[in-house]
Amino acid sequence: MASAPLRIEVVCAHPGRAWQLQVQLPPGATVADALAAADLPAKVPGLVVDPECLAIFGRAVTPGEALRDGDRVEVLRPLLIDPMQARRRRARDA
Repeated sequence: MASAPLRIEVVCAHPGRAWQLQVQLPPGATVADALAAADLPAKVPGLVVDPECLAIFGRAVTPGEALRDGDRVEVLRPLLIDPMQARRRRARDA
């Protein structure tokens, strides 16, 4: 008996615009498989997927992470400033 395909959502958000793509993958698929199936770089102008900026429901993952049915793979934007530096700057300016 064959297992049902995984239903995965791949999302990417930029200021003012978000992309949500649904893909179906075979059991045992990984985050990298979902990204390849979604082909985000062809749909999102200028997107370069950084393997260090991936998550499933907000939890940081690697491209080799196995997926489960219903997962949401998130392509995160890199931080513009380190959060600790931002807090120090706000404290200094206050």
